This record gives sequence, C-alpha cells and structure tokens, in this order.
Amino acid sequence: MSCNSCSTSKDGVPNGCKSNGNCATGTCGSGNKLAVFDWLSNMTLPTGEAPFNIFEVRFKNGRKHFYKNTEKLTVSMGDVVAVEGSSGHDIGIVALAGELVKVQMKKRKITADSEDVKKIYRKATQKDIDIWHTARDREQETQRKGREIISRLGLKMKLSDVEYQGDGTKATFYYTADERVDFRQLIRDLAGTFSIRVEMRQVGMRQEAARLGGVGSCGRELCCSTWLTDFRKVNTAAARYQQLSLNPLKLAGQCGKLKCCLNFELDTYLDALQSFPKQDKILKTEKGDAVFVKMDIFKKILWYTYKHESFKWFQLSLEQVQEIIELNKNNEVALPLDEYELEIATEPVVDFENVVGQDSLTRFDAPKKSRNNKRRKSRKPANKKEGNQPSEAKPKRKPQRKPVNKKEGNQTPAAKPKRKPQRKPANKKEDSQSVNKSTVENKKPKPRNNPRPKTARDSNETKVQAQNKKPNNQKNRNNNHRRKTPNSNKNNETKNENK
Repeated sequence: MSCNSCSTSKDGVPNGCKSNGNCATGTCGSGNKLAVFDWLSNMTLPTGEAPFNIFEVRFKNGRKHFYKNTEKLTVSMGDVVAVEGSSGHDIGIVALAGELVKVQMKKRKITADSEDVKKIYRKATQKDIDIWHTARDREQETQRKGREIISRLGLKMKLSDVEYQGDGTKATFYYTADERVDFRQLIRDLAGTFSIRVEMRQVGMRQEAARLGGVGSCGRELCCSTWLTDFRKVNTAAARYQQLSLNPLKLAGQCGKLKCCLNFELDTYLDALQSFPKQDKILKTEKGDAVFVKMDIFKKILWYTYKHESFKWFQLSLEQVQEIIELNKNNEVALPLDEYELEIATEPVVDFENVVGQDSLTRFDAPKKSRNNKRRKSRKPANKKEGNQPSEAKPKRKPQRKPVNKKEGNQTPAAKPKRKPQRKPANKKEDSQSVNKSTVENKKPKPRNNPRPKTARDSNETKVQAQNKKPNNQKNRNNNHRRKTPNSNKNNETKNENK
C-alpha cells in the first residue's frame, strides 16, 4: 500500500515522504480518491505465465483509464507515466497493476482488444512533470474566467471543474445543466481567451460531488469521492422502510439528490420487517377499530390508536399485535387496548451512578440566581421604618395614616387641601391653636430612607453637613414666618372689629 519513499529503514524507523497526510507519489491511499491496495503483489505467478501488460492509470479527481504497456517498460504502482491522449499526450499515475486489473476491466465490461485501451508511451521525464505542474496551476484561474464568460453570455449552466491535459494543449470543462445548452459561442470565446483546444463534458449532480469532494452530515468524507464507484438509484421507499421522516433537507446530500447511504442498510430493514404485520391492518377490539400509527423496529414496539379517539396512542408489543390479529381471523373481538398496554413491563433505565463522589455533570446547566434579589429583600423592611422595628410591623402602619388626616392636629403633607376652612375661625383661641400645631408639624424631622448604624466617619460627615445647612435653616424660618403673616393679619382685623 505504501510507496518506496514511505517504507521503513533497516532500523525499523519509517522514512516518510513528509507530505503531512498527502502522499507525494499518490500510492499510499492517504488523501487520494479511490486508491486501491494490490493484495496480490507479493504472490508469484505460476510457471509459464506472463504478467498482465495492461495498467490502470489515475488522473485528476479519481478519473481512471486502462493503458497497454506495448513497449514492455518496467512499470510499478506509483510511477508517473506519459500516455496516449486524444491529441498529444497526457500525464498520469499508475494506480493498479497485475491481476487485479483484469477484475476492474471485467467490472466495467471492457475487453483487452477494445479501442478504449490506449498505449503507454514512456515514463515521464522531469520536463514532462514540470509542464504538467504548470498546466495544473492554471486550472483555477481558467475556471474563474470561464464562469465570467458564461455569465456574460447568459447561459443556464454551472461550470464545476476544469482539467488540463498533461502537455497543456487541451482543457476539459465539466459542467452541469438542467436543460440543453447551446455553447458554440462559448467554445469560441474560451479557445480565443486561453489559446487551447476546448472540450465540454456534461456530468450529473452526483458525478460533480464525487469530483469536488466534501464532508457529509455524518462527519466523514463523501462516499462517492472515496470508495463508491457506481451510483445506484435511491427511492423514497428506502426512507419509508427505515421509518425515516420524508424531509428533503435531511434525506438529500450535497449533490441535492437522495443520499446513497439510504441503500446501505435497506436489506437489513427489509429482513426485520418480515415479522411485522402490514401497516394497513386494522385491529378490531371491544372499544372499536384501531389503526396503525408508527413502530420501532429495534425494540419491536408498535403504536395504535382508535379511529374515534385519535388523540391517544396505545403502545403494544409485537407479540400482542399478532395475538389480536389471530383473534380477528377467528371472528373474535379482542379486549380494549388499555388492558394490553398495562401488560407491558417497563424496563428500568440504567442511569449514571455517582460512586466515587464526583461533582454532578449537570451542575452548570441550571442558571445562577442573582444576589441582588436577596439584598433588596433584606433592605425593604428597613426603608419604611423608624428605628429598629421588626419586619412584621409593615401592615400596621397603613391604617394609621387615614385617621391622622381627619383627627387632631397631626396632619400629613397629603392633607393640605383640608386646611382652607380652618383659615377663617370664629374665635381667636381656636385660630391660634391651629397655627401653632401646623408650625410644629412642619418642623418635625422626616424619617430616613436607609437607617444604618453610625460610625466615626458618619459622625464627621454629619457635623460638616450641619455647618453647611445653617443658611438653609434660616430660609426655612423666613418661609414659616411668611406663612404666618396672613393669619396674623386676619387676627388683627378681628381684634379691630371686636373693639
């Protein structure tokens, strides 16, 4: 499987070609599409038998053809050879030699005398390899410019890949199209732009994905670009037999067609479904007719529901369903599905057991609770109280506010509009008493919102604040004095009238 550069030395240490996963000669199978291991290479031929003189040569993206060794050259797997082309010569790598080539030719239905089998000219020289590499380097730029020409001409086709011949005189353009395309003008423009002979070759969606390669939804490289050589038809019936949802987004591959892997396990499902009843079979019970809903092939469980009560599903085992079908064949009606469902023994679910005492695997799944909520809860009772009162005294303060507004002189700021009728008293004594009470209430200190224990720093701050608030206190006194003036004028007027 490995080439000479990757073989081990005398000490048993692998040499390696230092290609970091991509073999330099193309015979190791690492990074090469559709690589083949010649398991008959170490076996000697019987006496009088000549080795097979046809070799399989691989080109870009897994394209392979068969070539005759008419010159009797010593060619082995991994050699770079110059072979016959449609015009000129092409450069390729020998992928398979010996008796296994007969098997591949038989598989593709190609005989040794066919015209498709061309000749091997020689082993490639260094000059041939240099021309081949320069031609390969031009492919990406040619593809980009080719797409620009196609878009300018307005053709409904997609240019997927470009492959140059080994001598650099010819290029093959691979494209996909849903309809027939007239690309005569396109060939003229491409030939005039790149000064080469142009060949247009249409491929299907699956062949395009096989040439370009990629990674599938399973996480592995595409089967068509690694080992799958023939494409079989895939129908939606394969998905139905495997109880898969008919969702085109999940069933389609990168080529846009149904995945080839749907056919891999189809035979196993068909063998398992032989013991299951048909899905259109109706179960007759005392409660009514039951219809099939779905099944689990691996656990051998089926779900049925009544026609008149389709909202509830009943889980039955395969043996129970077969028993009900046998009763219906004998013109007997089975018991309701509720009783059959109770007979199914639920197996205990094996869960992870914390034997060593490690932390829980889901300890980070639950969101953390914010600490701010706890702090707010602890501060709420302190904001509404004077002094150190217990938190249970909250509801007792609400009924105390209502009688204060109507009785006695202790009025709150909300009771200001009720002071208007008190401004015109009939007697002097009542008037003076009301004025004195209002002034006393205005001078009462308001409770603090956030009481907390005083510290030395707080005492210093209070002293500074007291010094700064002296002029404000004088302003408050002046305001109180102004409020009293209208009442005092009214009192003087009443005195004059009494005189």
